[in-house]
Amino acid sequence: MGVIANRRSVMTLFSGERDIYSHRVRIVLAEKGINFEVVDVDPSNKPDELRELNPYNAVPTLVDRELVLYESRIVMEYLDERFPHPPLMPVDPVSRANNRLMLHRIDLDLYAPLETAENGGEKAAAKARREIRENLTAISPIFEQKPFFMSEDFSLVDCSMAAFLWRLPTVNITLPKSALPIMEYAERLFSREGFQGSLSEAEREMRT
Repeated sequence: MGVIANRRSVMTLFSGERDIYSHRVRIVLAEKGINFEVVDVDPSNKPDELRELNPYNAVPTLVDRELVLYESRIVMEYLDERFPHPPLMPVDPVSRANNRLMLHRIDLDLYAPLETAENGGEKAAAKARREIRENLTAISPIFEQKPFFMSEDFSLVDCSMAAFLWRLPTVNITLPKSALPIMEYAERLFSREGFQGSLSEAEREMRT
């Protein structure tokens, strides 16, 4: 594995152009201004190199010299520790643990139903869209208090939320007027230079 990784002198991300997990890693890379190469992976025709690097043959997969990492949350935290400025995780252990817990909840409560809304049967997809709409409307008031997710500072949680909120139109989810705070939060995220720099062409087309 190390021999394969050494073929690449620049940090490389094997990434899916429409993959939400790859997208949130690309947001971290862009926010930190990290120099990297991206290898766009076609899900139906994955390169042999990816299988050699990652036993799960999945994206995102990050190659940094002799290190190979996969699972997006692990990759995101590694990047934040390896490139500490700007920091995307709190310093104190309690706040860091809370952020990790929130990332876990986002995966379960938002990312999982989004996948069902995209790929599930008609009944399951409708239920997933309803669940997402209700979850977002319920948490919307917290975005009236601070500019980012329960914080004054942009974090890995916001990277995950940005990738998710960008995809709502692809599954025909519109939020009610009562969710205005979260819609305004989404626009704050989308207007960031790092977010705009993270988008693949396929992702840009999601909102055209």
